[in-house]
Amino acid sequence: MAALSPPPYEERTLPAERGRSTHAPAVPGYPTVPPGLARLNSDPADRAVAALLTCCASPAWAKRLAVHRPYPDVAALLAASDEALYDLPPGDRREALTGEADRSAAPPSGYSAADTALAHAQTAYAAKFRFPFVVCLDGASAAHALNQRLTAIHTRLDHDEEAELALATEELRRLVRGRLARRAAGAARPAASLPAPGRHGPDRPYGSPEDAVCPESRDSGRPDSPYVPV
Repeated sequence: MAALSPPPYEERTLPAERGRSTHAPAVPGYPTVPPGLARLNSDPADRAVAALLTCCASPAWAKRLAVHRPYPDVAALLAASDEALYDLPPGDRREALTGEADRSAAPPSGYSAADTALAHAQTAYAAKFRFPFVVCLDGASAAHALNQRLTAIHTRLDHDEEAELALATEELRRLVRGRLARRAAGAARPAASLPAPGRHGPDRPYGSPEDAVCPESRDSGRPDSPYVPV
């Protein structure tokens, strides 16, 4: 009598994992890739760079992220963004920060004296550091956000140039993560509706109230998922 063959091996999975691939998606269109990330992965290089520049006004950062496509998931994209920002030389960091002068304006607080104090502090900040004041605030009311901006800017005015450039880059990193996450999810505004980075004139100095960046991201720190492309 012939021996019975053992049944084919069947991988055991938890109920919540059934139907879910264990392989990270490597190409655009994979079911678990959000639509915005799929578009970013598949767009021509020049279009991808243009889209990325709406999140951060550094051409060097945008080109690096475009070159390293495709990204298997949003965590890999955000980790790549973090690494690219940290690797920028000081001149490119300043360029990215300067582009924040034309980003979303903080909503009016209704406290004219505080708004005036913030405008004066921003003018002093820009004169000292040569880029606009950038801060990432999450979930604060207009009144509380204004107070936090005032506190932060007066504290940071005491920094030396090197320390402030590092701190401002960290604030920018958090803002950029929020913008990228929304774009990857397909929720970003079209590029045409965003102001071109880096434009300002004699009637729009760096220290104007519009340069205070409003809350843009909810960031719990650098992602656990490592940056995949190298």
